[in-house]
Amino acid sequence: MNLRTRSDGRGLLIVRNALSGSAVIRSDPAATFAERLPAAEMHELGEGEDLADVVAAATRSDPAPDVLGVYGGDGSVSRMAHLARQHDRPLLAMPGGTFNHFVRALGVDSVDIAIDAYEAGSTVDVGVAEATADSDDPMTVLNVVSVGAYPELIEERERRSSLGKWIGGAVATAVALRRAEPLTIVRDGRRARVWSVFVSVGRNDPDRVATMQRQEADAGALDVRIHHARGSKVRAFASLAFGKRSAAVMRAVGLYPRDADIERFVVRELELHVRPEPGHPSVFVHDGELEERAPGGFTLRCVAVPRAVTVFAPVPPPGR
Repeated sequence: MNLRTRSDGRGLLIVRNALSGSAVIRSDPAATFAERLPAAEMHELGEGEDLADVVAAATRSDPAPDVLGVYGGDGSVSRMAHLARQHDRPLLAMPGGTFNHFVRALGVDSVDIAIDAYEAGSTVDVGVAEATADSDDPMTVLNVVSVGAYPELIEERERRSSLGKWIGGAVATAVALRRAEPLTIVRDGRRARVWSVFVSVGRNDPDRVATMQRQEADAGALDVRIHHARGSKVRAFASLAFGKRSAAVMRAVGLYPRDADIERFVVRELELHVRPEPGHPSVFVHDGELEERAPGGFTLRCVAVPRAVTVFAPVPPPGR
């Protein structure tokens, strides 16, 4: 798909999340935006400001933006992708977070690469997942949904946000490891005790449990990894190593889960009834964003939606 775009950025709304990527050092893209997209409408998301309200106000203006852009991490990009779908706009996603899993999967490793694709009108139609907790509205997921050890780790880390992402993460890991207990899931009437479940958008690396970054652009399926609670809690946390090198190290020292403990399957839809142990949070994570539910558990439904949002990216993107 090729779109007509204006090289000066007219018709483009870019929202910056100033809180994204604070754990890494990177240059401020303001000069790049001013030089390459001088006519774009820029908005820096303030503390407590709702991205949906910003986009809704922009689309009611005259002229309304033709393209929705976001500079931020996976959570910000995921939220803007949801709004792009709602408002039927293409998405310009630029890496401004810590890991930037989604844009990296599309070959967008820098702001300049994203702008190059925008100026060329180079796009890809990207598949997503829609995740629904209980009777809430569906959420757009770009990379992965997870329950179990990883969301509990994120919940512990967010409680220590004043320590920073890396120090807070180290402390949270120690606390979460000490407190870790399996949770109960029910799928298709079958009950299981598990350490974690990862539901990836599109088929993913078969050697990984924590499938944080998608591998396909036009994903029409969900790749599910269930880590059954047959091994130690140390193995449960070792399974969260999502980098190739870190996973290889965990395997080399014998800490990675046994293949027999990991259930893998590919589906288009999935429904899980999630029941954490008493005293443990009722939470799940999608694209790095923590979602809290009422104590006692929840029902999580995930559906693969192919070709759901148009994203500016180099052609051909990896996995297509």
